[in-house]
Amino acid sequence: MSTRILLTGGAGFIGSNFVRFVLRERPDYSITNLDSLTYSGNPENLADLEAEPRYTFVHGNILDLELTTKLIKDCDAVVPGNTKRFVHVSTDEVFGDLPLDQPDLKFTEDTPFAPSSPYSASKAGSDMIVRAYCHTFGINACTTNCSNNFGPYQFPEKVIPLFVTNLIEGKKVPLYGDGKNVRDWLHVEDHCEAVLAVMEKGAASETYCIGGNNERSNLELTHAILAAMGKDESSIEYVTDRLGHDRRYAIDAAKIKRDLGWEPTRSAWPGALESTVKWYVDNETWWQNVKSGAYRSYYEKQYGSR
Repeated sequence: MSTRILLTGGAGFIGSNFVRFVLRERPDYSITNLDSLTYSGNPENLADLEAEPRYTFVHGNILDLELTTKLIKDCDAVVPGNTKRFVHVSTDEVFGDLPLDQPDLKFTEDTPFAPSSPYSASKAGSDMIVRAYCHTFGINACTTNCSNNFGPYQFPEKVIPLFVTNLIEGKKVPLYGDGKNVRDWLHVEDHCEAVLAVMEKGAASETYCIGGNNERSNLELTHAILAAMGKDESSIEYVTDRLGHDRRYAIDAAKIKRDLGWEPTRSAWPGALESTVKWYVDNETWWQNVKSGAYRSYYEKQYGSR
């Protein structure tokens, strides 16, 4: 019997990659994608799958209780035992930041929440709601906290696609502050594989940290992109640091490796970054449509104006 997955927000960067990954890696799985198509939800990300019988797109909002309830009832168990599995995909930003001078210190599943911005505080709140529902109502849920993702179909307001597309257009790349902020970079397909492992094998009520074992400063990232694009430091424009900019994130992914047998295999540099740069170079029409706003015309043809 085919396993049916309900995915919310699947028209965005990570969601669209997850759809492709699951359909490719699990021939007996089907996916229903519920998305309200906000600014970063791009129907063009999955337009080539419209005729795929194992993929269904539903335009709607998760806040629509009647619709969401119906879709949940129509989905199957992700693990054996007729118990539906809910996976809450969160971020490492809920833990706050780490000092630059303690490289061995990393986030784990036991790290206390210490969000630094309203956005990360809202994410921490959602994590706590999931924990509360597990405790109070016994729902079969897992939470994942991942590091910074990169790869195809990422909205070009994010650093890697922004820098690559700016350089193609002959523009400078805006580097915040001193460029010393550190992130653990995780290829989106590694993330998709990890989420799938949690869906299929994760223990109820457990949290799993997902990282790429790939820490890089923003300055190091910038230099790597410049090298891949054949540019030099004259293409850098240093700009005022953003408010609440956490200094360092780093994930210790030992638990998910130990318990579920997952570890990143696609995130290592320079190859992973170079292939990502090449994707944006080779898919100029896609990102030009996003940057110009033309991608909204696909939405409007299907569903009317926003």
